[in-house]
Amino acid sequence: MKAVLTGNQAIARGFYEAGGLVAASYPGSPTVEIMETLKGYDGIYAEFSPNEKVALEVAIGGSLYGSRAMVSMKHVGVNIAMDPLMTFTQSPINGGFVLVSGDDPGMASSQNEQDNRIIGRFANMGIFYPGSSQEAKDFIKIALELSERFKTPMMMDITSRVCHSRGVVELGEREEIKAKGFTRDQEKYTMLPPNTFKAQYFMKERIKELEEYAYDASFNILEEVEGADTLIVTSGLMYYNLKELNLPVSIYKLGMVYPISTRRMKELSQKYKNIIVLEEMMPFIENELKLKGIDCKGKEYFSFTGELFTEDIEEGLYKAGVIQERKYKGRDTVKTVARPPMFCSGCPHRPVFDILKKLNVTVIGDIGCYSMSVLPAWKASHVMYSMGATVGITKGMNKAMRKSGDKKPIVSIIGDGTFFHSGLPGFIDLIHQVDEEDNMTFIILNNSTTAMTGGQHNAASGRFNNKDDMQVDIKSLLNAMGIENIQEVDQFEYKKARDIIRQATREKGISVIITTRPCALKYKIKEPHFYVDPEICISCRTCVKVNCPPIRMKKYEGIDELKSSIDPEECVGCSVCSQVCPVGAIKRSQ
Repeated sequence: MKAVLTGNQAIARGFYEAGGLVAASYPGSPTVEIMETLKGYDGIYAEFSPNEKVALEVAIGGSLYGSRAMVSMKHVGVNIAMDPLMTFTQSPINGGFVLVSGDDPGMASSQNEQDNRIIGRFANMGIFYPGSSQEAKDFIKIALELSERFKTPMMMDITSRVCHSRGVVELGEREEIKAKGFTRDQEKYTMLPPNTFKAQYFMKERIKELEEYAYDASFNILEEVEGADTLIVTSGLMYYNLKELNLPVSIYKLGMVYPISTRRMKELSQKYKNIIVLEEMMPFIENELKLKGIDCKGKEYFSFTGELFTEDIEEGLYKAGVIQERKYKGRDTVKTVARPPMFCSGCPHRPVFDILKKLNVTVIGDIGCYSMSVLPAWKASHVMYSMGATVGITKGMNKAMRKSGDKKPIVSIIGDGTFFHSGLPGFIDLIHQVDEEDNMTFIILNNSTTAMTGGQHNAASGRFNNKDDMQVDIKSLLNAMGIENIQEVDQFEYKKARDIIRQATREKGISVIITTRPCALKYKIKEPHFYVDPEICISCRTCVKVNCPPIRMKKYEGIDELKSSIDPEECVGCSVCSQVCPVGAIKRSQ
């Protein structure tokens, strides 16, 4: 039986067929769909955890009990999980374990472009690198098998294009793998000296054994062309892009990019005059080969950043002298109207940023839908780095300002999902060394969903629906920490929200404002739409500046000047435009 699956769906299918039992994740593009797919399979425990560290620990627990386990996350999520990961990889595993890392060449949906093959090597894990949906499914199964065979956690590093592209996949039946259970063994599972000293040698030996296995493993494929003097070493999607050129060169396609067989590569280096490494992002394979004494070249011909398409590969091989003529021209630039992302119609974040922009205060942002507040339509957030970073950055900047005699206020923005992900430690730190001159306002946008990645639940989602089993009250939690000045406000009550935020920025101390409107898209919130009375409208564009998609200026019959208008099909009736209109020209329909 065959099916057309994305790479993400194929990974989930492979885990299911391999008898996987425990899976966890934190939602982040490009790997969200893995866990969403797994939730549809019987016989598997699957969860979205509060953050990647917890997700990893849940999967570790499953593996320790002897069941096959998997954790998935985007590349920057692995940074959050590094503490337990770097210790867990010292232990001999009990049940097969795979960490799936979704890398993002070109940063289509990420704040950086890190190459997690480097982290996999750093953590002493074998690394598989699929280039198609079929390989994604197959490699998960192989990785789980090798994990158990060599007692090592494995990594599946997959790029965003492979995660989201579709391909025909051969489906199989589920193999039921019974969990072996947990046997107490403190030398294996308590990572303190002197146990860790032995573990270092154990890691070294199992990687050595895995490298020897890779010598003639079926997932590393050698395609030789008679008479060719050039060998291209590649992996993943780059292999398929390269094949489109149909070149008279030999190809060594690595399914497992770490460890690479030294013995195999030295044999191949004796046969070929030129060895060129083709890979996206960092020169990972290239550096591995050079460390093994293999003379090769790579990144001097190909970009170290962004995706590599067929024409990019051809251009690089032309520079390398492998081909003499190019069939493809560089990608033509097509002039289009810029269409940056924007908040959805009725998004509860919009009035908050309209207020903050008008207050002209310094805003430290964070990661979530509200990240779009930095875009040209708003320019309402001024710093943005990583999940939960806003709280500590705000405190640090505030302290520097006070030490410098700068008394201006500073505002921090964080969403509810990010608050539970990694914001809590920062809020605990706020009550440490409080100064009477501090002036920090923290706005928690509680829309009760992890909106930017597709509306997955978080710890507060149960407040707005009966399906989610967590209903953590943020205000009570902050009160328990010792933070007392907390107000909740419905931000669609625009003037009330404006007054509360304005007053908070003028007060000394720590102020927390929790906005309470749920995500309009997730919860399908729609009220009777609004319309503009063009006879009253004064064309001031105040409503346009709230940047709601249904609002635009247009020409009305019999009126010379452009007037505001609202598309009734797009309007969800949030009322913000009506509240900011200075002349009452925007009215609700019946």
